[in-house]
Amino acid sequence: MDLSIITVSWRVRDLARDNFSAIYKNTENIEFEVIAIDNDSRDGTVEMIAKEFPRVKLIANNYNAGFAKANNQGIGISQGRYVLLLNPDMRVLPGMLERMVKWMDERRDVGLAGCHLIKENGETVAQVRRYPGFSDQLAIVLKLPHIFPAILNSYLRKDFDYKKEGEVDSIRGSFFIIRREVIDKLGGLDERYFLWFEEVDYCRQVKNAGWKVIYTPEVQCIDLVGKSFGLLKRGKSQDYFRDSMIKYFEKWQPAWQALILKIVWPIGIALAVAGEKLKFKANAKT
Repeated sequence: MDLSIITVSWRVRDLARDNFSAIYKNTENIEFEVIAIDNDSRDGTVEMIAKEFPRVKLIANNYNAGFAKANNQGIGISQGRYVLLLNPDMRVLPGMLERMVKWMDERRDVGLAGCHLIKENGETVAQVRRYPGFSDQLAIVLKLPHIFPAILNSYLRKDFDYKKEGEVDSIRGSFFIIRREVIDKLGGLDERYFLWFEEVDYCRQVKNAGWKVIYTPEVQCIDLVGKSFGLLKRGKSQDYFRDSMIKYFEKWQPAWQALILKIVWPIGIALAVAGEKLKFKANAKT
């Protein structure tokens, strides 16, 4: 088996259908399997997959296991030489998975890779990040980028050239191809993260273990950018983000940094609420 494609779904029946259709339509010259893990969608996703895509190996959870744990369920039954974590709002283009497998075969020093993600209009999706640092994450918590956008330029790698291949700290988890030897050594994603930060955590583990994490423009994939995550209510998504950020800093950074981020988080919420009120008043006047 060349490639195992793992997709985690939550209330994205139509996106999942289009995702699987594109995979089977546009992939021919490699041996691959598709594994779908549904996190208790209750929207007909499970029934749709079972009826329309009988080749898909389906795991139907009776609860929302989160992104990391659900992907690990798929990894646990996967057989491919490479494992691709592919979000349901991604669209595979003709021949791209074959090219990605060939590229990985030629780069034995690469443990994990991401490709050139583009929107439907062809615009590049910026995905390369530096490892989260205390100053940039504190700025995010305090909503400072709304006032000083350039404050995150270094963290967001605004200088990165997406036309060129390069070794990076981390890549977007929506298209995340992992070498089997990496999984054999490191295991799957860290399940302490329910959502967010699991991909940068894994990138960091991979680099620490001696492999390279590479962005390559040799392959393109359409990214609908957050269509599935957009279904989360804002308050719930903020809770998941906060929880994962704190856990990341508790794992990788000095303890005092995680403590300060915990303390200032309510301040950030208060600032966000105040900003929304001011915006509402300004709109009301106009």
